[in-house]
Amino acid sequence: MSENVLLVGATSAIARALAQRLAARGCNLILAGRDNEELESLASDLRIRYQQQILVESVDAMQVDSHTAFVDRAMGAFHESLQGAILCQGVLHPQSLAATSWQMSAEMMQVNLTASISLLNLLADRFAPLGRGYLAAISSVAGDRGRGSNYIYGASKAGLTAYLDGLRNHLLPHGVHVLTIKPGPVDTPMLQASGQSPSRLTASPERVARDIDRAIRRGKNQVYSPWYWSWIMRIIRSIPEPLFKRMKL
Repeated sequence: MSENVLLVGATSAIARALAQRLAARGCNLILAGRDNEELESLASDLRIRYQQQILVESVDAMQVDSHTAFVDRAMGAFHESLQGAILCQGVLHPQSLAATSWQMSAEMMQVNLTASISLLNLLADRFAPLGRGYLAAISSVAGDRGRGSNYIYGASKAGLTAYLDGLRNHLLPHGVHVLTIKPGPVDTPMLQASGQSPSRLTASPERVARDIDRAIRRGKNQVYSPWYWSWIMRIIRSIPEPLFKRMKL
């Protein structure tokens, strides 16, 4: 029996790579996002390549009032048989601009945190009575410790990580698994738009998609991608605050 999976933010670079991996291993997909034309183009390509059911749904993270109807449509798309949902939505504005623009700061908080909580709350309510399935969301290593170079984005991801920790605990008795995804920098248009340049530590979307797929199948609670970010962030978290606050990180 094919696995049915919802991808929110499906036109992002990581979600595109993940959609290909999931479809290649026999999953049926619901691709959700704001740009219907781009979603339909992606869906058409996946249908031709992998001969799977690929559906398209419209959702705007900023329109929280529309989330309930969206989740209801997604849950009913495969005859009430949705096995998983993965949130790949995110916004990353340059820290230097966001620090002086409330609009940019608020957008990062809404898309990365509050909209994600809205969608995951609704999905959790639908999945819990089923007693099975998984929910996953892309957080970031930036949420592990506040740094001067990206503290607004980091704050939004720290909130999401804490929320996912609690949701995992809440859903455990219901048989629903929750995965926290923590990539380091990924070579995507979002990274480029933020003004950051790729480095030796920058991963490809395909690498992150592979790690996400593997973590879902192995039932992991969280996954750092690539794996070495787990050790990097362990070191960063261990630096004493009097020293850390003087560092240019």
